[in-house]
Amino acid sequence: MKQEAAEEVVKALATETQTPLEIVARMYEQTWAEFSDGARVMDYLTVLVSRRVREDLRTLRKDAH
Repeated sequence: MKQEAAEEVVKALATETQTPLEIVARMYEQTWAEFSDGARVMDYLTVLVSRRVREDLRTLRKDAH
């Protein structure tokens, strides 16, 4: 994935979830590494990674309350 596109996705997730950009960027990077390791098809990786990060952030927020 191109760096600019990843940055836009991270910014959107940070805004949507009201989470600091640095946290979302770190989570996105880690999830991308996990999902792309050994992946043959990369076409939908952005969607899958974004979904996982969003779900993880919701879980963290829910657990914090």
